Amino acid sequence: MNNTENHAAAPILEVKHLKKYFKTNKGTLHAVDDVSFTIEKGKTLGVVGESGCGKSTTGRVILRLLDPTSGEILFNGKDVAHIKGAELHKMRKEMQMIFQDPFSSLDPRKTVSQIIAEPIQKYKIVKGKEAIEKRVLELMETVGLAERLYNTYPHELDGGRRQRVGIARALAMEPQFIVCDEPVSALDVSIQAQILNLLKKLQREMGLTYIFITHDLSVVNFFADDIAVMYLGQLVEKAPAKELFRNPLHPYTRALLSAIPIPEIGKSRDRILLKGEISSPIDPPDECRFKKRCTDADGACEGCCPALTEVSPGHFVACAHCIKAE
Repeated sequence: MNNTENHAAAPILEVKHLKKYFKTNKGTLHAVDDVSFTIEKGKTLGVVGESGCGKSTTGRVILRLLDPTSGEILFNGKDVAHIKGAELHKMRKEMQMIFQDPFSSLDPRKTVSQIIAEPIQKYKIVKGKEAIEKRVLELMETVGLAERLYNTYPHELDGGRRQRVGIARALAMEPQFIVCDEPVSALDVSIQAQILNLLKKLQREMGLTYIFITHDLSVVNFFADDIAVMYLGQLVEKAPAKELFRNPLHPYTRALLSAIPIPEIGKSRDRILLKGEISSPIDPPDECRFKKRCTDADGACEGCCPALTEVSPGHFVACAHCIKAE
């Protein structure tokens, strides 16, 4: 099997061997280490993993909120990994982000209308006071915000409404691609469902493409077309959502899935409890980073740093034991 992905449709985003390292007093932190994937237009890639695995950093590097250490980020065929100035300014119109905490991502000194209008004015989406006001009201209606909230401030809104303001602000740029960084994790469960349904509706109507970053596999199963699992800066498995839940291969993926509760009284899954030492992401050795916690580790794992390899159509895994078994 090869370790490249083949798609009939041209992808809107191709990430190739992306790396983001940070210098620390103790050494080099490998936050994102040789990550590659593609996303087709109008699809959603869910990125899951424990806190600190590098999933949010990956999203920020793709949007150039952080500069990559190396690698390619091809958006509509153009490498945006190292562009600057006017080119970067133009690219930001096409690629937007919805943040995890809607309160901290909104300017508390501005009203709802001012927050939504700011990118419209900056990028001259429409011109003139009346046209801008009309566009703001259209966006508020699109995301389910009542017109009476036009002059309210973020602190006067609940979490769900604040996140709708964040979504409207992202949509104001008329983007093609949006990184959703844990957009519902700070919300109540009932509000989570409303926001997820809104994002799905917007995707259908506008043809949006998403990266959906989360630690909640039950959420990403509902929302994503494909799922990528990250561990300590690397992708360890990637597959269509249904395939990943039906046939998880990597031991880490199986452990994550075993933690999902079953919504039936008296029923539970057989939990896979991970033990052992968590490898340090600072100057990591050239070997499998999950080996010390893996229940399936054997002789094939010694001194091995497995690459993400296609073991069945569309199903990729980085595990020497899994590849050997297949």
